Amino acid sequence: MFSAAQLIGWTESYYWPFMRISALFLASPIFSASAFPVRARIILAVLVTVLVVPSLPPSPVVDTLGPAGILLAGQQLMIGLAMGFIVQMIFASVVIAGQSLAMTMGLGFAMSVDPQNGVQVPVLSQLYMILATLIFLAINGHLLLIRFLVDSFTLLPVGLSQWRDDFGLDVVLWASQMFMGGLLLALPALTAVLLINIAFGVITRAAPQLNIFAVGFPVTILAGFVFILLTMPSVFSLLVYMFDTGLAQAFQLLR
Repeated sequence: MFSAAQLIGWTESYYWPFMRISALFLASPIFSASAFPVRARIILAVLVTVLVVPSLPPSPVVDTLGPAGILLAGQQLMIGLAMGFIVQMIFASVVIAGQSLAMTMGLGFAMSVDPQNGVQVPVLSQLYMILATLIFLAINGHLLLIRFLVDSFTLLPVGLSQWRDDFGLDVVLWASQMFMGGLLLALPALTAVLLINIAFGVITRAAPQLNIFAVGFPVTILAGFVFILLTMPSVFSLLVYMFDTGLAQAFQLLR
């Protein structure tokens, strides 16, 4: 027979890691997609917790329902959410790049449902999102994220004494990378389409009788797709670099 104290101790040893792991799956890309069933997400978090807990250092004895337990649970949630949110912002920069290009090309009206976030985004954002997801899976980013999460219990063990004062500031400062990454992804094709629009503006001033709307939109859309195709190799390299940087930043949070 097991005593009540032993059962509570075993439950707490799995409870704190489960909070951090489930928070990561709630905020990280791929796992947090609306197409990923919630039950499958919970089962995956439970399986990872069961596999990880035997190799972790012992958890502190804290009253789960007490003030210290509530603070400790919030800390575990924040660590998991921060790690997943950092990588999620890279996918947000991909959406920003697609929206910027779509608005410039005249495809802002062409919307489709994004399965990752469950909202409507321009078709170019959907294209870049699919490419980013495939690249993220190809470089085993989802496995690296789980590996960093497991390492986080060694670098940042469960306990209130390990909390850094600048932990939240690092996450906020990383948000600037979202806008910079979106600009770098869209800049080559965006510059080319902008120059084409300027050329059409000059043509309109020189020949006011020309129906610029009948000519400009097809040319702008066609030229935009051509330049997107030409810049795809650099986009692939930039996405790989952004994912490497984002995963490194998620791991750096633990130090």
